[in-house]
Amino acid sequence: QVQLVESGGGLVQAGGSLRLSCAASGRFFRINAMGWYRQAPGKQRELVAHIRNGNSPNYADSVKGRFTISRDNAKNTVYLQMNTLKPEDTAVYYCNVGAQGYSGSDHIAWGQGTQVTVSS
Repeated sequence: QVQLVESGGGLVQAGGSLRLSCAASGRFFRINAMGWYRQAPGKQRELVAHIRNGNSPNYADSVKGRFTISRDNAKNTVYLQMNTLKPEDTAVYYCNVGAQGYSGSDHIAWGQGTQVTVSS
């Protein structure tokens, strides 16, 4: 019932910045949590950042101080501002949303991924 559309990926030089967006649409009562994951070639998918209603954002240690997650509740959109990018940040970034349906059940949705490439 939830569809996610990601945008904002691209190619940047080390030290540059990118801003990822993920917009949720569909039939749901509310979004309880939104987050970003990433997966580099040969690596496991890892949590980058997430934010839940009523809680402070959480970040992976590797991105603390450089990345910022934020939400626009009116637009059902989550953003990931990525500053001081490093080659190690190169990965496919996936948006993840946990939504509550009108019945009260939980619905999990994943974005299709957006490529972020950081060159040396």
